[in-house]
Amino acid sequence: MMNTKRCLCALFCLTMIMPELSFAQSQDNISQELTSLYRAARKVISDNQGHINTANIGDKGLSGKVVSSKALENYNKANNKSLTMKSMSESQKAMFNSVQDVMNENQDLINEQDVGFKGFLPAIFARQLANKFNNKMSGKMKIKLTAPKKYVRNRANRPDKWEHNVIENMFKKADYQKGKAFSEQSNVKGKDAFRFILPEYYGKSCLKCHGEPKGERDISGGKKEGGVLGELGGAISLIIYQ
Repeated sequence: MMNTKRCLCALFCLTMIMPELSFAQSQDNISQELTSLYRAARKVISDNQGHINTANIGDKGLSGKVVSSKALENYNKANNKSLTMKSMSESQKAMFNSVQDVMNENQDLINEQDVGFKGFLPAIFARQLANKFNNKMSGKMKIKLTAPKKYVRNRANRPDKWEHNVIENMFKKADYQKGKAFSEQSNVKGKDAFRFILPEYYGKSCLKCHGEPKGERDISGGKKEGGVLGELGGAISLIIYQ
């Protein structure tokens, strides 16, 4: 009789916990998909940086429609999926449409002839994309590109306390699994929220602006941070308000 009661109690506790685990897993999946789509869009700009800065070409062929389509291709390839506009969730559509908005608004700059460096860098694109997405999903979600404090150039991208703690005390640990995201239920300015943060590491293209020698001016006029290949250089942070 006692064993039966214990089993029933354990089953009751499990059924109470499972919905919470399922909900957290769902939030985690949404976060993975959105940050991956965000990264896929930025990759289009990174891959075309040289083309954008070519002075003797006018129309670069990088309209909102083209870039959003390429971003979707990058996303599907990276995640082995076949996401389409019809199958997108509300937040994915908001991200997809935000890519188009940012690119369409920057056409005059991108296509300006007789001008080499346009200042339209992957980080600039990512910040504008985040702003567009956040406006569309106001009160529901918020995405942000951040980094370790010493590598942040724009103060708007500085990590908050939660982000700073994860970056410094988890991502920078020698035994932390490289590339693994971290998430948890938290509180943001008095509101319950699910927080997700994905570490990013310096690739070859990043080092053109953020590599060595430290202190040297890069193409944008900023000082290089002295970063090295594979070093933790940033993070994509997402908040889902409850």
